[in-house]
Amino acid sequence: MQNEMEWRERFEKLEGMIEELIRRQAVKDWYSTEELARILGRAEFTVREWCRNRRIHCQKKANGRGKHHSWAISHEEVLRIQREGLLPLERTVSIPRDIN
Repeated sequence: MQNEMEWRERFEKLEGMIEELIRRQAVKDWYSTEELARILGRAEFTVREWCRNRRIHCQKKANGRGKHHSWAISHEEVLRIQREGLLPLERTVSIPRDIN
């Protein structure tokens, strides 16, 4: 009886691990900032800042939660980030004015 319970526990544990692996490997067309943060091991705030500062290619998309849109990152962009890293930070160039 106890041996059967041990096997059942082991089976349930393995089943949970397999489900987690499948969830991690699922390829989507678009990822949220939360999902990308999990994939890259970063904070969601950091990913949102990358979007806001145009360090990654992303789009604002309706998420069905009211009038506010959330950032969405394509699967191709996720692969690009993993391969090449962040885009360079855009710098604004100020033109000095003549002081007379």
